[in-house]
Formats: sequence, C-alpha cells, structure tokens
Amino acid sequence: MDKFLEMKTFAAVVDGGSFVRAADALGMSKPAVSRYVADLEQRLGVQLLQRTTRKLSLTEEGRGFYGRCKTVLADVEFAETEVTATSVVVNGLIKINVPVSFGLLHLAPLWPDFMAQYPDVRLDITLADRVVDLVDEGFDMAVRIARLPSSSLISRKLASTRLVLCASPGYVRQHGNPKHPAELSGHAVLSYSLLATGDQWEFVGPEGSVSVTVQPSMWTNSGDTCRAAAVRDQGVILQPSFIVGDDLRSGALVELMPQYRSIEIGIFAIYPTRQYVPPKVRAMVDFLTQALKGVRWCDENAG
Repeated sequence: MDKFLEMKTFAAVVDGGSFVRAADALGMSKPAVSRYVADLEQRLGVQLLQRTTRKLSLTEEGRGFYGRCKTVLADVEFAETEVTATSVVVNGLIKINVPVSFGLLHLAPLWPDFMAQYPDVRLDITLADRVVDLVDEGFDMAVRIARLPSSSLISRKLASTRLVLCASPGYVRQHGNPKHPAELSGHAVLSYSLLATGDQWEFVGPEGSVSVTVQPSMWTNSGDTCRAAAVRDQGVILQPSFIVGDDLRSGALVELMPQYRSIEIGIFAIYPTRQYVPPKVRAMVDFLTQALKGVRWCDENAG
C-alpha cells in the first residue's frame, strides 16, 4: 500500500470533515477513501478517527498523526513546486470563463500583464454570467463569484466581496433613508435578476438574520445596469463592492443601513481536477491569486 496516499487520504478526510467530501476532493470513490483510512489504521495499529452516524472526530493519536501528515504533505508539495517552477515550460492555449462585470472591471487590466509574463501562452477569454460546464464546454478554468464553489470542482479563493445596499444621495433626499430592511417595500428597487436568492434579500443586523422580499421597479441581468440607474437617482440596489466601491468612495452612492450587512461572497478560480493541473492553468491561478491578494473595493479586506 502507498503510505503517502494513505496519509494524503487521511488528511483529506479530516480537512473535509467527511469521507464523501474527501472523495470529491481527491477524485476517488467513497469506498476507496474508507479503505485507505482503514488500511492505515490497521497498519499503524491505532484508531485515528472516531466514527458516528453524524460526524467524525479525531482520537488523541489521530490529532498527533494528522499534524505530522500535514507537515509531510506540505514538504512534498513545496518540493514539487520548486521542481515545476524550474523545469516546466508554460505554454499553450488557456480557455477561461469569467463573469461579465468582474471580468471587465478587474480582470481585463490584468490580462496584458499575464501575457507579458508568459508570452508562449495564448488566451481565449469568454465573459458570461451563466454557470458553464467546464468539461462539456471545453474550458480549462473559470472565475466564479459564489458563497461556495461547486464541490465537484477544485477551487482556490482569490478574493472576497460583499453585497452592499446603496443608493444615490439624490434618491435618499427625495425618498428618505430606510432604517430597517422591512422598509425596502416602500422604496424603488433595482434588482439583479441572477442573484442566487432572487428578490429575497438577506441581511444580518443587531437582531440577527433578516430576510425581506423586495418589489423591484426594474430587473436586469447586469449589475452595471443596476449601478447606472442607481447613480441617476432611480432606486436602491444590492450590488457587490467590486462594482460600487468607486462610487461609494466618491460619494456618487451611499451605503444604506450599514448596521445591516448583507452576505459576503467568495471569488474563486476553479478547474476540473487536481490529479493533473496543466502548468499553464497553475500559472494562471497563481498569477490571479497574487494579483488580487489584499485587494480592497470599499471597507472590506478581501482575500
């Protein structure tokens, strides 16, 4: 039995909190993951995991062994990265899908830098807000904005953003400043039709979670269209900070009800498998991770 694979599987189970999540992360079947862990425990002669129908927990021996495993796995990854960085030529075509607004505002300025750094790589960039099937549609990778990426794909978090409730100062002067999410029913609302929660907007305030169903005067599948109408005094919007950050700083928009924060969303690079990540994809993911590290769109520290 491959001792390294046993350690890698055991660590994935602990990291994921279940055999199913470990199987997804490793591209294995659940029975294979269970077998590797069972064989490891049998070989070591100790129980590493306490298993119940509801959860997994580490035994005392398991906690110590898990720490050792993570150290060994990190050392191996570092050694492989060093070899890859010095011996692999990064070239070929990368087909990548990115969201429209984020792609135009924040990724378009980065592509020339990547091309200058990797002149042998060609880019095929598709801007679309729909969720594409990476494998069926032939994409090497994608950038997605979501609370959590799909468990069937491999992901690396690039940054964070949050949805900000805002309107123009002119709109607030004319229609007042709502103090509670329930008051949004009396306001003109400009709604992003692809929002995961639809016209049910979610907030966390002093009394905990609050959800309100809004009655939009406009729906659109473009966050930029929502923003454009909002700065012209036409209503209230709930948009990511990467779209409205500059307007909030300039005063063209003002945040409403700051004591009621809406959801935070992750920005992820995703790709189909970790079994073999082409050097060109690894280079792009590393490049985007570094380029977006510590980025700030309004008052949150993303990343």
